Amino acid sequence: MPRKQLSELITTLKDVISITDDVAITAPVVESDADVQPGGVYVARPGLSVDGHDFIAKAIERGAAAVVGQRDLTELPVPYVRVADAQQAVGYLAAAYHDFPSRHLTLIGVTGTDGKTTTSHILHHIMQGATDNRTGLISTIAAELGDEILSTGLHVTSPSAPMVQALLARLVAQGMTHCILEMTSHGLAQGRLNGVDIDVAVLTNVTHEHLDYHGTWEAYRDAKARMFRMLSASRRKGDQAKIAIINADDPSADYFAAITADVVVRYGIDNPADYRATNRQHLPSRTYFEIDEQGTFEMQLPGKFNILNALAAIATAHRLNVPMDTIRRGLAQVETISGRMQRIDEGQDFTAIVDFAHTPNALKRALETGREMLPEGKRLIAVFGSAGLRDREKRRLMAEVSAQLADFTILTAEDPRTESLGNILREMAAGCIAKGGVEGETFLCVPDRGAAIYTACQMAQAGDIVMACGKGHEQSMCFGTTEYPWDDRDAMRAALRGEPLRTLPTADEKYNA
Repeated sequence: MPRKQLSELITTLKDVISITDDVAITAPVVESDADVQPGGVYVARPGLSVDGHDFIAKAIERGAAAVVGQRDLTELPVPYVRVADAQQAVGYLAAAYHDFPSRHLTLIGVTGTDGKTTTSHILHHIMQGATDNRTGLISTIAAELGDEILSTGLHVTSPSAPMVQALLARLVAQGMTHCILEMTSHGLAQGRLNGVDIDVAVLTNVTHEHLDYHGTWEAYRDAKARMFRMLSASRRKGDQAKIAIINADDPSADYFAAITADVVVRYGIDNPADYRATNRQHLPSRTYFEIDEQGTFEMQLPGKFNILNALAAIATAHRLNVPMDTIRRGLAQVETISGRMQRIDEGQDFTAIVDFAHTPNALKRALETGREMLPEGKRLIAVFGSAGLRDREKRRLMAEVSAQLADFTILTAEDPRTESLGNILREMAAGCIAKGGVEGETFLCVPDRGAAIYTACQMAQAGDIVMACGKGHEQSMCFGTTEYPWDDRDAMRAALRGEPLRTLPTADEKYNA
């Protein structure tokens, strides 16, 4: 374990109000009293439901050598640092404890409403081939550290600041040269990515999402922009240029391009761009496209939106001096990404797909891809829900999208949390009806997700496509405050074998939606 002085760690902070004493720090910086190791630093920060200051005594009992917080405290038995914003301090403190590991890597940050994970995985595969397997990946699904793969959580957001810095430190210790770090708006706004020095910032898109947390679309976009502002804030790596990679087809492209960067690169399909895909060809098992002056590219991933994801990866790798032939080979080798347009095959005579699309734009793109794949005269059947305690406007918007693009829609549960699932489904049903949907004829409400996927598979005829959207790779679903085991891929397999998956409380006939 590194050994630091507390006074050394806090030099990274700009909002220190006071410090009572100095002390040697011999264990990591943490933000949960349960994670405290003897000799470490406990950061007490206010949360949504609990306040970390209330657990300071427990942290000290566990051996915390120092505490950082926001309250005016003077009687603690260990050194105490008072700051203006403890939540924003955690990342900087953790980075300092681990000797700022991102400064020893070429760090590529990827953000956007949709496509972050797919873009990150495509780029990781390409860069692994270009760097002799010395590129790490930290995504919302997992952290890939050489031969080791670690889960980063059941649901989708950036890991905690202490985890991010610890993972980056492990990459450095293993001799890695590059890292791709997926950056969510929550992670950026909450400071979990503070202390990360970025060399390349990649934007997929910014569409309607997370307004329950950010309040306004402008605030949400600004949270994404924080990653681009981090480019100019990290200029300690000599003469290495800071690069912004931006989707030219996104309405906010100019907004992000105006944020300081040494080099701004655009990619796209519909608008002029440095890397623009033309002559697109969508086949059942392959997708082809051309880039001006760079020739033809082939990939196994379907859909126009995956071409955009591929373009983001191509532009990034090429600007990091990876030869285009290496990029072309790497892209062609990328197989299905977990929970992203993932086909489930149990020998059925129709196509079954699980996709993570959980926003109006992502659902639109997934269903458009489904229609591109659909044989003439066959039906596209969509199954999805909308989360409780999240952006309510999505419920209507997603239902409207499906009413317009799918031949049949089945509305169901998706993490209702403490909200009434029945009310959520009624709001979604209203969206279907607003676009001409008729319950029982073009859409159904089936509260249990296992039964909903089973119903879709029972309806499907030869050549049809069934798409279960919204959960993707996730392995739990929240009812009330409890996470129940759930995986859409398992549910689809069970349905194809003739039985609905019954791991959710809605599978109980006595459940009151």
